[in-house]
Amino acid sequence: MEKQFNAGERIPAKGYAVHSKDGKFQSFNFTRHPMGENDIVIDILYAGICHSDIHSARSEWHEGIYPMVPGHEIAGRVIAVGNKVSKFKVGDYAGVGCMVNSCGECEACKRSQEQFCERGQCVFTYNNLDCFHNNEPTYGGYSNNIVLSEKFAIKVPENAQIEKVAPLLCAGITTYSPLKFSNIKEGSVVGVAGFGGLGSMAVKYAIKMGAKVSVFARNENKKEEALKMGAKNLYVALENVEEKFDLIISTIPTQYDIKPYLKLLKYGGEFAIVGLPPVDVTPEVSATELVYNAGKKVYGSLIGGIKETQEMLDFSIKHQIYPEIELIKADEIDKAYENLTTGKAKFRYVIDMKK
Repeated sequence: MEKQFNAGERIPAKGYAVHSKDGKFQSFNFTRHPMGENDIVIDILYAGICHSDIHSARSEWHEGIYPMVPGHEIAGRVIAVGNKVSKFKVGDYAGVGCMVNSCGECEACKRSQEQFCERGQCVFTYNNLDCFHNNEPTYGGYSNNIVLSEKFAIKVPENAQIEKVAPLLCAGITTYSPLKFSNIKEGSVVGVAGFGGLGSMAVKYAIKMGAKVSVFARNENKKEEALKMGAKNLYVALENVEEKFDLIISTIPTQYDIKPYLKLLKYGGEFAIVGLPPVDVTPEVSATELVYNAGKKVYGSLIGGIKETQEMLDFSIKHQIYPEIELIKADEIDKAYENLTTGKAKFRYVIDMKK
């Protein structure tokens, strides 16, 4: 299992890339930066498909860096370690989420909020320029390996259901973090807007934290699944909703109106935005709306720091909280993207990189 890499040797890799915003996925050979003394190399076993991958591959947020190998939900085994690595040994399971480096010295990084690195040196897992490695583009998890600092890899216990771990590194932390931020506990009333890969994780975490949970969806196709997970209600028409919420998490990745949700919050209630629609249909809320919904809060939440991500994973494994997934082969990525953007996908697609 262990592999040897010579000092300064770039690490060969192969994956699936798009070469333009309207391109299809093709096999792609490339190299990764050499393994440093604090780095590990992971043999990628599974890579989750996040809706962010679609937005990025299609340049729906900003112009992408092509060729692009997406994927920031990564689970695999360590196959090499630098001589100063202490957190991992060869053979360990490890995960990688949305970040692979940051300055480590600013106030945000010291508070383990690396995604908000105040020096602007948070390096995202793909579609980003790596300021620590000559500004070379980063390539993500739709590939056979990845090399990164041990500080940004997540320890995964051997008893984990490894094929279901990858989506936890984005969908998991993205929904776990606002639930913790909003202090959700026994008796809280939580609404989850959108019931895809993110929404289903929000439901599972909120229920385990003791909340009463309802789902807002565009149709009743997944009502049975929502109720089976423990949700009390699934609402399609917001005007028919009578209950009030301590927190509503929006995981919606397409155009929607925030205002009706604000009316459903209790006084002091919070509306957390984690889904990011394309920039041309980004929902907005005016100052006037905020005034007339006084005493309520709207905030955004962006993944979570490395410390909280490890906390989330440990919580998930302890309580057997995993995403609902469908395993696919790498040559099925384009079809998965189509299903995700047309409402045909049930929950989370995970690429079996071994195939």
